[in-house]
Amino acid sequence: MIDAPDAPGSPPQDHDAVEPTRALTREARLERVIILVNPLSGGVGAQAADEAAAILAVYPCEAEVVVLEGPRIPEQIGEALAARPDALFVLAGDGTARSVAARAGAEGPLIAPLPGGTMNMLPKALYGTADWKAALRLALEEGTPQPVAGGEVEGEAFYCAAILGSPALWAPAREAIREGKLRTAWTHARRALKQAFTGRVRYSLDDAPREKAEALVLISPLISKAMAAPTGLEAAAMNTTDAVQAFRLAAHALFDDWRHDPTVTTRPARRIAVEARLRIPAVIDGEPMLLGREATVTFRPRAFTALAPRLQAGADSL
Repeated sequence: MIDAPDAPGSPPQDHDAVEPTRALTREARLERVIILVNPLSGGVGAQAADEAAAILAVYPCEAEVVVLEGPRIPEQIGEALAARPDALFVLAGDGTARSVAARAGAEGPLIAPLPGGTMNMLPKALYGTADWKAALRLALEEGTPQPVAGGEVEGEAFYCAAILGSPALWAPAREAIREGKLRTAWTHARRALKQAFTGRVRYSLDDAPREKAEALVLISPLISKAMAAPTGLEAAAMNTTDAVQAFRLAAHALFDDWRHDPTVTTRPARRIAVEARLRIPAVIDGEPMLLGREATVTFRPRAFTALAPRLQAGADSL
């Protein structure tokens, strides 16, 4: 057992007495678990590996803590999957969590992506918290195998949402506002305004005739309010033509269901083809990236299996 350190200035404690063994969930086998920790990720910290070990020490399972090391991360992920643990926890950035889930696939071990990144869209959807310690305890004590559907675009998996088109350029500004960095937010907003409303994407849903939109948002069943079952991605076409409509849509997103906005139309789809005159700006599960001029998005009905409390339908966080 790995004992947690005493608080500074406090007298030595008998941790076996203070921290009794806690019960694991009965919904999943958790005899052996591995947790991958990247202390350099924005939401993790240098002490996270020790803190994770201290938490795991009070549960009746064999636990291994692996500290991720820069260039070796892909190799370490492969080693962890090859070890075939009952569950693989990931305390790292959003991209690393998505990579682990994608490599595990439907046949891999249970995956628990803890909130250790910037936006933490997937962890928040699964655990409802941005506190990785609370999410870790939830998974260990209340976790049950949860099949997670998702999508894939140009080799990048996503499990919450993909935003394709110029409104994706607003993502850095929105995140800066959340962090209270107003000057940075204003810089990103000015940059986005210069590029917004200058080009539309053309898209086709399940080989239907092509249509145009300012942006296309593809939402997974994990967080969609409109999908009763994991039968496809919810495709939301946004057709704002100026800043006034964009700000109205933003108001709907803040105060009610943005699907009620007249500039938005939604429908389910399993295969989506998208093209534009220039490379397509995108946000994939919170991470900005630049796609090619053409992209195909494919629905994955069972992308991986998460270890999480029973999900509440329609936990839309967009």
